[in-house]
Amino acid sequence: MSIRNLDALFRPQSVALIGASNRPGSVGEVTARNLFRSGFPGLVMPVNPKYRSIAGVLAYPDIASLPETPDLAVICTPPDTVPDIIAELGARGTRAAVIVTAGFGEGGHEAGLARRQAVLDAARPHLMRIVGPNCLGIVVPPAGLNASFSHLMPGTGGLAFATQSGAIVTSVVDWAAARDIGFSHLVSLGDMIDVDFGDMLDYLARDPGTNAILLYVEAITSARKFMSAARAAARMKPVIVVKAGRHAEGAAAAASHTGALAGEDAVYDAVFRRAGLLRVYSLEDLFHAAGILATRQRPAGDRLAILSNGGGIAVLATDALIDEGGALAPLDTATRQRLDGVLPPTWPHGNPVDIIGDADGPRYAAALEALLESDSNDAVLVLNCPTGVTSSLEAAEAVIDTVTRMAPDKPVLTSWVGELTARAARTRFAASRMADFATPEEAVKAFMYLVEDRRARETLMETPPAQPGDIRPDRDGAATILSAAIREGREWLSEPEAKSVMDAYGIPVSPTAVARTPADAAARAEEFAVPVALKILSRDITHKSDVGGVALNLTGADAVAAAAQAMLDRVARHRPGARIDGFTVQPMIERPGAHELILGLKEDAQFGPVVLFGQGGVSVEVVADRAIGLPPLNMKLARELIGRTRVVHLLRGYRDRPAADLDGIAVSLIRIAQLAADHPQIVELDINPLLADATGVIALDARIRVADRAGSGLDRLAIRPYPAELETPVELAGIGPAILRPVRPEDEPAFHGAFARLAEEETQLRLFGPVAISGHAAAARFTQIDYDREMSLVLAEPGPAGKATLYGIVRMSADPDGERAEFTLIVQPDKAGAGVGTCLMTHLIACARSRGIGELFALVPAGNAAMLALAHDLGFHAERVADREGLTRVFLHLTQA
Repeated sequence: MSIRNLDALFRPQSVALIGASNRPGSVGEVTARNLFRSGFPGLVMPVNPKYRSIAGVLAYPDIASLPETPDLAVICTPPDTVPDIIAELGARGTRAAVIVTAGFGEGGHEAGLARRQAVLDAARPHLMRIVGPNCLGIVVPPAGLNASFSHLMPGTGGLAFATQSGAIVTSVVDWAAARDIGFSHLVSLGDMIDVDFGDMLDYLARDPGTNAILLYVEAITSARKFMSAARAAARMKPVIVVKAGRHAEGAAAAASHTGALAGEDAVYDAVFRRAGLLRVYSLEDLFHAAGILATRQRPAGDRLAILSNGGGIAVLATDALIDEGGALAPLDTATRQRLDGVLPPTWPHGNPVDIIGDADGPRYAAALEALLESDSNDAVLVLNCPTGVTSSLEAAEAVIDTVTRMAPDKPVLTSWVGELTARAARTRFAASRMADFATPEEAVKAFMYLVEDRRARETLMETPPAQPGDIRPDRDGAATILSAAIREGREWLSEPEAKSVMDAYGIPVSPTAVARTPADAAARAEEFAVPVALKILSRDITHKSDVGGVALNLTGADAVAAAAQAMLDRVARHRPGARIDGFTVQPMIERPGAHELILGLKEDAQFGPVVLFGQGGVSVEVVADRAIGLPPLNMKLARELIGRTRVVHLLRGYRDRPAADLDGIAVSLIRIAQLAADHPQIVELDINPLLADATGVIALDARIRVADRAGSGLDRLAIRPYPAELETPVELAGIGPAILRPVRPEDEPAFHGAFARLAEEETQLRLFGPVAISGHAAAARFTQIDYDREMSLVLAEPGPAGKATLYGIVRMSADPDGERAEFTLIVQPDKAGAGVGTCLMTHLIACARSRGIGELFALVPAGNAAMLALAHDLGFHAERVADREGLTRVFLHLTQA
């Protein structure tokens, strides 16, 4: 399920309140009062056999006696009654219900869990959607619907708020009412047995009345659905999230460094970052973010100009800006000269622009106008502290008049510091819909929310560079090693086995020999003829250095044999029960000045595999310098992951130290992520250390933990990886050997090279649908896709993505429920008639059918005879579009074809 029947939930024509009451203060009484008084234009039908009427409105004794089938039912009855109520409503045709009642498995109670399942079983046959249980209800101000027991009815506006906590809803409503901020939707999701955050994001992203989405999250369900919905929503409008329960006390200790470092909240942080969501850490921050986003201002960059009548508060704002990662805008010469003409000679001639403590309204207006007309800043923060010689209210009026008159395309934020004197000014700013904050620090943080939102959405649309090289992993070789360990009942691969898996995926590893005895270890060392590292080999010991199982820089057979025997003695004392399989011997890698890094993989219970990168070595947990990302990765994402650590500053080089091979590190991270996608048997992985310097990277030690799992394991990934199984070699007359494959984000340069030169009339003729294809944003729609919901197939010459020529591309975008998918086809002009379109469409139809999509359709210019003929040949039906002159809708029912 996704958005199916959510229209009945949020735009019902009729509502039944089951458990309505006249008892003052009861949930049934408050909810009834809210439904009657919220301005809902439809029919409200209270149901309770105890009452003839509810608040003067005729009540009905049961569902059977209702005069019509309600679109939406709100249920406030005892928990044991709810499953039968859902069954009766569903049989009658009700499409959505809000269950306010608690008692459905909170805390893991067995009886409640049984009720929960009974509700789902009753709703499922009727495709009935459920919000709750254990929730406050829903409020849709534009529809006049208040199906909740909230204490206030909020006004109408562009913010939507979805939360797992009903108490948070009432707090937000109270806060917003004091600031005259309105909402499009407020939804208390409660226990989320059906409708969850993914559903809400899908629905709200498409709602024209919603400008920004706020989320209060305690836990995410259906990780894949959430990620797909969140990434799609964040491309269209700001999404702000506050996550409760950031510290997982009492979490089980992990066996690897990665497990110890990749905590639950760090994973959520990676999830929100990858989805393009703006994360805040408190309700106060959520309020501030909501307030600034309600203004719909969007800065072009992070350069802030600060205008103030006091130097002290301007310095505080500057400090806050730098702390938050913003930039103090420079003053260009023209702006400085203009300010010289309107400010006293004593102004400091820089940013912050201190207009001196006796600044009146006209001085504020003149200085603000100069800054708004300057191209050297992206936003202006106007500050005021009260003085005895000027009026704070007059200054506020001047700022409001200037902004109203100039209507700048850059944000203007204000902070009138103080309380008593500033109160009137804040009232005026609120009435004028201007963003005002109590302190300069709050204002700066709000500005940075705008900046971070812009950055997040730009990151979602960035085109990644192509990977250097074209290494094809040996999947079968790695799978053989993993399967052998599982058959033998081993949880951990040996170091040589783990390194062999790394080698199969193109990650450079140090050569390693296995020795069974001290004498054997001495012989292996002689073969290397250089100083060696000796390590204990045991399936029971994962951290060898903790038990004295590592010896370095050993020279000569005698030294190796003696060290091996001493190692056996130490390990026997520290881990007397450990099984010893022997030793590993490897040459010492002499890379003076190389950085020790850690690369890892861990299975998260909710989001599946996550990739870790950070500073490595024996002190890795103490240093705790790490960042986490979700697979799959590309070069852009891998470089961004590296850039979120402190060690990156060393890796970029300093003084006489050259930069490390950042591309080599990034490719290694991509290979680790690919291992996660290809081999579900891998549940934990460490490479520690990975040495990195200017000459490249090499893994000195590796460990892999495995578990017996059947199937592909793709469902455990929060983001569907590149579907390599769809790659198909083809050969067409006039083209020769080619490959049909899913598109990659790296294909964008080739996309522009093949199609961006199409003239407008050619575009209309060669597209199924009048779609613009020039520019980065348009190309990204074809090349940066969610493989779980969309598909773009390309026919290309063999070669790496981004460099191989594209002959044609077809894109399919399905609705969230998978009922219908719209497609667009583009063929390179000089390849028309070569069978490119037929080849692409044939494979797209097969792909759509395999995904269970019911209908494939497109809008075709009526004069495009060639395209209509192709559609006809492929079995599509055609019909004129009544309200779109000149367009024909072609469609294919896949379930019937």
